[in-house]
Amino acid sequence: MSPRSAGLEIDQNWLKLPHVEACNRVGIFGGSFNPPHSGHRLVASTVLKRLELDQVWWFVTPGNPLKSHSELVPLETRLEMASELADHPRMKVTAYEAFLGTPYTAKTVTALKVLRPAIRFVWVMGADNLADFHHWQDWRTIVGSVPIAIVDRPGASLSVLSSPMAKAYEKHRLPEEDAALLPDLAAPVWTFLHTPLDQASSTDLRRNQQA
Repeated sequence: MSPRSAGLEIDQNWLKLPHVEACNRVGIFGGSFNPPHSGHRLVASTVLKRLELDQVWWFVTPGNPLKSHSELVPLETRLEMASELADHPRMKVTAYEAFLGTPYTAKTVTALKVLRPAIRFVWVMGADNLADFHHWQDWRTIVGSVPIAIVDRPGASLSVLSSPMAKAYEKHRLPEEDAALLPDLAAPVWTFLHTPLDQASSTDLRRNQQA
């Protein structure tokens, strides 16, 4: 499925995978980014430093299948906003999921591992997604395919103890002090990174814009 056939009219340059060297360590930071905010930037900068990554790729999805699209800003607008916010030579923004024709992380991860088998990928997400992670399509496939880095977000710290994913894979949790080892380890493996919290949220930003 091409982006055009899916009703998306965006610059084709957004649809390319960023350039990467063999054996690079790359964080895949997926989301709607509707809109992107300083909390997203903190997550990306945290994993870039703490996991000693070569790059972080912001994967801006056409739309989260678990969320309403009624307030979804056009994809190209979100790409431009994310690119302006990322503003770092080792942070890249892409809409490659639109090219793949899927909003599902499991399919995205599978495709990336086939396309770039020499790259050491890590799936990156804010802890606010952890509580619902078990509702993601083929979530166990994701956990079994790629190391996962979860970065603390406001109100989400307890999810690392109570979420179905954290409980199911408790024995595969990497201590935070060893986080830099994560990209070199075979899945399933995950770590939880504490960081100073940024209160910004996409939901609040949309609500304020409508007020």
